Amino acid sequence: MLQNNKIKKVVIAGGGTAGWVAAAALAKKLGTLLEVTLVESDQIGTVGVGEATIPPMRIFHSLLGIDEQEFMRATEATFKLGISFKNWGQVGDQYFHPFGTTGQGSFLADFQHFYLHGKSRGIDAPFAEYCLEAQAAKLDKFATSKNGAINYAYHLDATRYAKYLRKFSESHGLQRIEGKIQQVQQHTSGDIKALVLESGQIVEGDLFIDCTGFLGLLIEKTLKVAYEDWTHWLPCDSAIPLQTASVVPAVPYVTCTAHQAGWQWHIPLQHRVGNGLVYCSEFQTDEDAKQTLLNNIQGEILTEPRVIKYQTGRRKAFWSKNCIALGLSSGFVEPLESTSIYLFMNGIVRLMRMFPFNGISQYIVDEYNNQSIEEIENVRDFIILHYHATDREDSEFWRYCKNMQIPDSLAHRLELFKHNANAFQGERELFRLESWTHVMFGQGIKPKSYHQIFSTMSDQELSTHLANIRRTIASAADKLPQHASFVGQYCRSEN
Repeated sequence: MLQNNKIKKVVIAGGGTAGWVAAAALAKKLGTLLEVTLVESDQIGTVGVGEATIPPMRIFHSLLGIDEQEFMRATEATFKLGISFKNWGQVGDQYFHPFGTTGQGSFLADFQHFYLHGKSRGIDAPFAEYCLEAQAAKLDKFATSKNGAINYAYHLDATRYAKYLRKFSESHGLQRIEGKIQQVQQHTSGDIKALVLESGQIVEGDLFIDCTGFLGLLIEKTLKVAYEDWTHWLPCDSAIPLQTASVVPAVPYVTCTAHQAGWQWHIPLQHRVGNGLVYCSEFQTDEDAKQTLLNNIQGEILTEPRVIKYQTGRRKAFWSKNCIALGLSSGFVEPLESTSIYLFMNGIVRLMRMFPFNGISQYIVDEYNNQSIEEIENVRDFIILHYHATDREDSEFWRYCKNMQIPDSLAHRLELFKHNANAFQGERELFRLESWTHVMFGQGIKPKSYHQIFSTMSDQELSTHLANIRRTIASAADKLPQHASFVGQYCRSEN
């Protein structure tokens, strides 16, 4: 390991969204202190499927000083208030996972306890009616607000986003080298010394970031860092993306519809729709999956369906020697809650916060790995929840998911909620308490008991208070403009 050697040159191996996110962050924030180079080949295609995002992307953009309207025009982006889930708990079920806060709790008990107490007294309004983002999405309405009243993310064209970040990065001094990596040179210590391109060019560096996707050219092929397989918990291993022309105005949410061996996504951009099918090849063939997707889309088909194979899991270490794996080379949960872009954005921010300017120490490496592993495993548990908390038994796939063994960490969360409606959010957790409660309620989990702090209220007080919350939210949602018209005046793309 390059201890006591100053880090002056960072080399990013691979482009795509992960590579250019890393390049943009390093060039903008540390470009005056480091020489940053990105090596990629135009001959190598990218997965380019991650078209839905989550709210922390806005924080990342703010850190870099990215103009929202400019970025949205460049990527044909629309807004995202959450996800509509269909057929997950049972066939015919539907619920919404919104990004915003829900209701008003107290110091001693979160709002789900208040909500459950109301249900016990005959107040049967849906949980989503206590969330502004959910009600705005239901009405297809949206507007940004200076006071941050609405929490949102984006739907975007991932390929255009990578191009946008490339332009941004190069304007801040990043050097891009075109070429295919043929060989990776190492020091006698095992640290990576340089990338050798097919042209014969040698690109040396002090610190390397592996953004070579599932190939893991540096972290796996060179440094032999093993992969921890999560297929027994997340059995889907295939995806088929497909783009279609828009036939209706874009709505401010993603739709995820469960099917016999996985699920289908629908992501509306300004001029087209991102569609795709995620499935388990053990329970559905590629040809049958393609036909399932083609039978459930609207609009002119703009791209040929292609099958992408993947393995859910993570690297045993995200940082090894002088190499950090970022993006698909570090692991993959699956696209259900749109976490991939977030994970590598947070990965590069974590690196910048811990950056080893004066040399790599094992203490920094260990802390980076510990935080990264904790974060991705928390995300993993949240995704597993969607598959496991189901009453579906109509196919072999769903019977497997319902009855499979789950991680102890998730089992603990489920038992807490089942017994007394308790949910929580840890220090390094992406998904908030509201996310857990919306999904657990939505998938049919019914707590046996709840906190009694609200039992001191009379039925009239309880009914009035809950009705006031719903009325305030409904009024605020109703006043918003239609999402499609807001996008048209705020960030319409001319592409």
